[in-house]
Amino acid sequence: MNPRTVAIIQARMASSRLPGKVLADLCGRPVIEWIVRRAARAEFIDQVVVATSISAEDQAIVEFCEEHEIACLRGSQRDVLDRYVQAANQYDAQVIVRLTGDCPFIDAEMLDANLMQFFAADPPLDFAANRLPDQRTIPIGLDAEYCTFEALNIAWQEAKAPHQREHVMPFFYENPQRFNIAHFQHETDLSAYRWTVDTAEDLELVRAICGHFQDDRFSWQEIIKLFDEQPDLAAITAQVRHKSQFDVDQRR
Repeated sequence: MNPRTVAIIQARMASSRLPGKVLADLCGRPVIEWIVRRAARAEFIDQVVVATSISAEDQAIVEFCEEHEIACLRGSQRDVLDRYVQAANQYDAQVIVRLTGDCPFIDAEMLDANLMQFFAADPPLDFAANRLPDQRTIPIGLDAEYCTFEALNIAWQEAKAPHQREHVMPFFYENPQRFNIAHFQHETDLSAYRWTVDTAEDLELVRAICGHFQDDRFSWQEIIKLFDEQPDLAAITAQVRHKSQFDVDQRR
C-alpha cells in the first residue's frame, strides 16, 4: 500500500506582478479551481488541500474553497514552509506534493508518473522534483515537488533563510548531502514553454490555450501540439522573466 499522499497548493491573492491571479477567470473557472480539479485526477493523490494565508485579502480564497467543498487551511503569509507543515499535520500526509496556485495546467498523468518513481525508489527518497533550480526539462507550469513528512519536518525545524521559508523546498536543494534526492527529468528539453500565471501576459496565454479546448481534460502533450500548430502563441510571454528560488516578497 502506498503512503497517504496529499497535494498541497499554496495560494494567495497578493501576487506582486498579478494581484488576485488565483481567482482570475480562466474559461469560466478561477485559476485555483483548474489546479484543484486537475491534481485531484491523479490516481496516487489521496487528497488535495489549498493552503492560503491569514491575510484578510485571502478570505476570498477561503470562501471559494468553502463554497466548492475544497479542503483549505490558513497559515503564515510569508512562512509558507510552516503553512505546509501545518497542512500536512492536519491532513495526515505521509508524502507531500507541493503545487503552486499559478499552474492551472498541472498534469495528473505526470504527477502519477513521478509518484510511481517516488514510491518505487530503493533506497527510499526523501525529496524529488520534476525540476530543480537551473535544471529544467519540463514546461514552466508543470512543476511539482515531492517529499516525505519526515524530511519536510527537518526542513521546517532547521531552515532559517527567508527564501527557504517562503519557497518551501530550497532547504533540500541546498543540502543535497543530507537527503536522498531525485530529479525526474524529461528526455527532451521542453523548458522553453511557459504555461504559468504570474503576469498579465501569462494570463492572456493560458486563456488562449484553454479557449482552444472543449473542457479541462486536455494533456500537456496536447498543449505542445497546439504550440506546434500555432507557434505565435509563444510570443505572448516571450519577454516574461521567470522568478528564481531566491526572490522573496519584500513588501511589509
